[in-house]
Amino acid sequence: MVSHTVFDGPCVRPTVPQVASIRRCAPRHCLHLRASRLEGVEQAPPDPILGVSEAFKADTSDLKLNLGVGAYRTEELKPYVLNVVKKAERKMIDAGENKEYLPIDGLASFNKATVNLLLGFDHAAVKEGCVATVQSLSGTGSLRVGAQFIQKCIPGKTVYLSNPTWGNHRGIFSSAGVKWEYYRYFDPETVGLDFEGLMEDIKNAPDASIIVLHGCAHNPTGVDPTKEQWKQIADLCVDKNHLPFFDVAYQGFASGSLDEDAYAPRYFVDRGIEIMVAQSYSKNLGLYGERVGALNFILSSSSAAKKVLSQLKQIARAIYSNPPVHGARIVSEVVGNDDMFGEWKQEMEYMAGRIKGVRQELQDHLERINPDKDWSFITKQIGMFSFTGLTPQQVENMTNKHHIYMTKDGRISLAGLSSSKAEYLAKAIDDSVRNC
Repeated sequence: MVSHTVFDGPCVRPTVPQVASIRRCAPRHCLHLRASRLEGVEQAPPDPILGVSEAFKADTSDLKLNLGVGAYRTEELKPYVLNVVKKAERKMIDAGENKEYLPIDGLASFNKATVNLLLGFDHAAVKEGCVATVQSLSGTGSLRVGAQFIQKCIPGKTVYLSNPTWGNHRGIFSSAGVKWEYYRYFDPETVGLDFEGLMEDIKNAPDASIIVLHGCAHNPTGVDPTKEQWKQIADLCVDKNHLPFFDVAYQGFASGSLDEDAYAPRYFVDRGIEIMVAQSYSKNLGLYGERVGALNFILSSSSAAKKVLSQLKQIARAIYSNPPVHGARIVSEVVGNDDMFGEWKQEMEYMAGRIKGVRQELQDHLERINPDKDWSFITKQIGMFSFTGLTPQQVENMTNKHHIYMTKDGRISLAGLSSSKAEYLAKAIDDSVRNC
């Protein structure tokens, strides 16, 4: 039996030797004496996108380049905080805003600003009360609330995702208990849009299905429908009574224009099509860590909008109770102030322009190094990502030999590329294409 020294009295303290004796003799905690009831839990694989960053951090090579995660970097490959965000934060600090809970549906001024950015200022749908908006946890949280709404309020519907799509889409809908299937989107032969396959699959989907559409700068391919093709997709959604669910993660960040990047959802609304829209401000305002976004329903009646909002609030209450305030106030300040709004648009144009610039440089280097291959797809794509068409084996060569980190599907984030590294990347891609 193990003996224990007991010290009586509130002011009696053990000596150093006594403490050492206690530590030597203390029995192991009972939890260590038997196997955990959770030993049978399966080890989950690392996240395919965020896991790239972990591998990048562990690499000690001076040549290493992280093109996996979609976060904007400067020409020096440093994180960038927008000047207009700094101004908004200083203004907020000076105002002495409190940190109390927001309502379940979020900051009212943010919700107004986010709908104005999505639909254009003073849109008729807003004036008529046909929009239900909840502030949520960036694009991911907004999609998850939308998925939970589908599962609860329109159960049995299948969600159709583009093939390929953002890696987290599948997990979001699966976790909410919503069935999903793919529709064709990418043509590896042309490294472009498989429009015929897309239209055929959406046409063959059961009536009143939910079709997830990327509002602009399709992730991961960077391949968007043309305006004429968007019109045909809208026609098909009307014919089939589908519910489009737009994921708008890059408004203003893709082309540099807020209006140009909102063309598709605005066109659908103006056609009288009811839509769902998830928005994110991670990219266009650089608010990655603030987790600020919104979920919107643009509907045909104000009564439907009120009912939907009541359900969205109930869902959000159960998941995270209410959203964070800081990022929402930044958006509200920037959009609500004419000077800051104008400065924001200039900064977005700059960021989008830098990405377009390295796109062109990468293509120029590849055409010089390997003129026998068509590299025009690089500048035909838009946004921060480029779908290179590299195979998993070629991607492995990019990482193991050249220390270039990217997702296994061949997607690279051009937001993480600098002009000084463009030639190095081109040589690595050429080596992988020729030899793997």
